Amino acid sequence: MRINVRNIEPKDYRRLEEIAREAFWNLYFPGCDEHYVIHKMVKHGDYIKELSFLIEIDGNIVGGIFYTRSKILTEDKKLYETVTFGPVFIDPRYHRKGLGRELITHSIEKARGKGYLAILILGYPYHYETYGFLGGKKYGICMEDGKFYKGLLVLPLSDSSLKDIQGKAIFSEVFETDEKEVELFDKTFIPKEKKVTESQTEFEIASTMLDD
Repeated sequence: MRINVRNIEPKDYRRLEEIAREAFWNLYFPGCDEHYVIHKMVKHGDYIKELSFLIEIDGNIVGGIFYTRSKILTEDKKLYETVTFGPVFIDPRYHRKGLGRELITHSIEKARGKGYLAILILGYPYHYETYGFLGGKKYGICMEDGKFYKGLLVLPLSDSSLKDIQGKAIFSEVFETDEKEVELFDKTFIPKEKKVTESQTEFEIASTMLDD
C-alpha cells in the first residue's frame, strides 16, 4: 500500500467533495453540508491552499484536510491571526488505518513557522487531545458568545505564541451555510437517504457542553 500526502489542486475538488459527503452523511444531522462547505471554501479568501492536503493510496484519493484563516479578537479589539482545519475526513472504507492521523500531523507540522499563533478547531476533545489540543478555557479563548465550550480546542504553534493573548475565537464565515443552497448543490450527487442517527444526538449534546 503506497501512501502519499500532497497539496490539494483544483482538479481534486469534486472527488474530495464526494468523499466528504460519504464521510459525513447523517453523522451530525440528517444529510450533511461539508461537501458544500468545501465547494464554497476553495473560492473564499480565507482558504489557505498551502496548508490544505489530500491523502492517496496507490494513487487514489481517500481523504483530505482543509485550512482556513481564523482570528482571536481580544477585549481591546486587537486581532491575532490563527488558522483552523476542517473539514478533515477519510473515505469510510479506509477508516482505522491511521490515515486521518497522517493528514493532521502533516498539516500541523507545515503550519508551524508560518507566523500563525495557533490552530483553533471545533471538535470532540478525545479526538484531538492526542495532537496537543486543549480546551480554549485553558488559554482564555472563548466563542463569540463569550462562553467556554468543551468543543472549542486550541493548539499553540509555539511555546509562547499565546502568552498574554486572550479573547474570542472568530471563524471564517465560509462555514455558514444556507439549507436551500445545500439542497440544490446536493442534487448534483448520487441520491442518498437522510436518516436520524444516534451520532446526531451525541453531537447535539457535545456541541452545547460548557467547560465549567
